[in-house]
Amino acid sequence: MAVLPIRITGEPVLHSPAAPVGTITAEVRALVADMIETMKAAPGVGLAAPQVGVDARIFVYDWVDENGERHHGTAIDPELLVSPPPLGEADEDEDSEGCLSVPGERFPLVRSEHALLRATDLDGQRFELEAHGWLARILQHEYDHLQGILYVDRLAHPHGKAAIKAIKKQSWGSPGQSWLPGRDHLED
Repeated sequence: MAVLPIRITGEPVLHSPAAPVGTITAEVRALVADMIETMKAAPGVGLAAPQVGVDARIFVYDWVDENGERHHGTAIDPELLVSPPPLGEADEDEDSEGCLSVPGERFPLVRSEHALLRATDLDGQRFELEAHGWLARILQHEYDHLQGILYVDRLAHPHGKAAIKAIKKQSWGSPGQSWLPGRDHLED
């Protein structure tokens, strides 16, 4: 297993839909193991293959809820169904979200409260996962990566403008930029 460099916004693989995986090979298994290692080192609660420069419809997640229950897994070639998001503005505290591909920044974003994930696991088995609250948010965030969408692309004014300003300030937004968890500490 290896910690992989995480691509920063502007890398083309982050801004276009990812390719289907299909057959689960030894290479797919090795990629997933590296993605889990990278997610833990970052640290993060989810990571999609495009974030490590791989054009594949795969994401991993690992989150412990307020009751101490661990939610973790691998989603290959997923589909995600979501309820309509609640009306109103995002709450600065309750809805604050971050992304390893826009490291160190956090902005509030309204997300759907409920999601249904349908995907294939590493054993090639199809599964369904019904998620609520923060787990639903995590799944939506990672699924968006597979669609070529970063959470900053979804931000409403004035947060969208603040995100653009932060990205420009860091000189991000162009290809070829990445950071390595455990070395660069950009999430701090």
